[in-house]
Amino acid sequence: MATVRDVAKIASVSTSTVSLALSGSDKVSAKTRQRIWDAAKTVGYVPNPVAQSLARGHSDMIGMVIGDVSNPFIARFFKEVERISLKRGHMVIVSDTDTDPARELGILRHLKAQHVAGVLFTPYGNSPEYVEAVQEFKLPMVVLDHKIGPIDADFVATDHELASAMLTEHVIRLGHRRIAHIAGNRGLYSAEQRLAGFRKTIAKAGLQVDEDLILYGEYDGDRAYECTMRLLTRPDRPTAIITANNMMGLGALKATMDLGVACPDEVSLATIDDVPWGDVIRPRMTMAVQPIADIARVSMEFLLERIKRRNELPIQPREHLFVPQLVIGQSCARLG
Repeated sequence: MATVRDVAKIASVSTSTVSLALSGSDKVSAKTRQRIWDAAKTVGYVPNPVAQSLARGHSDMIGMVIGDVSNPFIARFFKEVERISLKRGHMVIVSDTDTDPARELGILRHLKAQHVAGVLFTPYGNSPEYVEAVQEFKLPMVVLDHKIGPIDADFVATDHELASAMLTEHVIRLGHRRIAHIAGNRGLYSAEQRLAGFRKTIAKAGLQVDEDLILYGEYDGDRAYECTMRLLTRPDRPTAIITANNMMGLGALKATMDLGVACPDEVSLATIDDVPWGDVIRPRMTMAVQPIADIARVSMEFLLERIKRRNELPIQPREHLFVPQLVIGQSCARLG
């Protein structure tokens, strides 16, 4: 069986240089690195990933800790992350936390024990104790969607407040005044930001926010279905409903169908995030769409830089917010 010494002999370098080159270290020139890989191929030497990770103090694995992998947004995001990771020599482990903060900490603990290189993380906890526990893991980390802090991590997301404001402004321009909002989870950063965008836009238009028309669907399609049923069976039901994510948008649309309330003729619907099978669902939803590929690209750029510089001076936390795109469908109609 070929060894590092065999590779070093053919490449005319030391065994330590072979180890550095095969682990991807930038301390070895590209020309020498290529010569070493050619030598390894010649003698049939295959690097041991476990030994490499022990030598470096971390593996090539990247952890992706997500609240709900069944969400189509997450599936598309993961596909982009994995594509970028493989090109850079990393594999991705995906863990579904079911939005449980205790489970999140348990998964982070496990990933730390597995010596992952870094973590992409969507946190659902926000208590001081939770934030302190996350900080103690001291892993290269990029936080997605739900800001917590202060921790030594970058934050990448869409401008949640702007996304909601865009949709609210759109239905107001169509003449709607009784506008409902089905929000995400109480206290969760993204949900509160989206609710704030709704409130501020309503107030900016000189309208009164009706608290009875704000319900919490917790980013869940079934709960949004129930919320929509309540809204549309009121004697003074809203003429427009804005949901805080795509799964709730679909739940709201299903409720209108089951009630026999025509969308958009009797009620307008708009949602944040692209809707699965949106091209064939009728009416096509009006949406504030997040740039998934760009979010994945910047998240990975930040994380890979943190991984590369993990033994250097710490990188100050960075924040990147993307502007969503307003996509006008057929689910909103002019009132009157």
